[in-house]
Amino acid sequence: MTPLAVNNQQQQTIKQSTCARSWPAESNLFRRRTAVKYTFGKTVEMSQQQAIERVTQELSKEGFGILTEIDVAATLKKKLGVDVPAYRILGACNPQFAHQALQAEPQIGALLPCNVVVRTDASGKTFVEIMDPRAVLELVGRPEITNIAGEVRTRLERVLAAV
Repeated sequence: MTPLAVNNQQQQTIKQSTCARSWPAESNLFRRRTAVKYTFGKTVEMSQQQAIERVTQELSKEGFGILTEIDVAATLKKKLGVDVPAYRILGACNPQFAHQALQAEPQIGALLPCNVVVRTDASGKTFVEIMDPRAVLELVGRPEITNIAGEVRTRLERVLAAV
């Protein structure tokens, strides 16, 4: 097999798009310049269970249902024998927006549903953290998806404000 001739501009493009393991120093620099905040959230003055109930109620008001609930702490205890503070991941879905997104981009299901984390830390503080759909769905690079993500983000911000 004969190696391909590649000019300097092509080399730069290849270098920028290649996996971070190939050029760790440059990729760390690149990552720092393009870091995207992928969640938004807050500390709440209630127990984790109360926060889960409240989040679920507020999500429902905005048209979201909970498709999945993962008890990360229980799973880690069962699988690894380790104790960690309470940590739940709620998979929230708004069927109207999910349907629109799937119609526009069938592969988008790999990025759904919107995860909402309700967790406590070692001191007992409870946190509600929501996946930012704009940050995550930006990966798709399609204007119609960006519009959907913006509307979903607005609804999730209202959920967080009400908790």
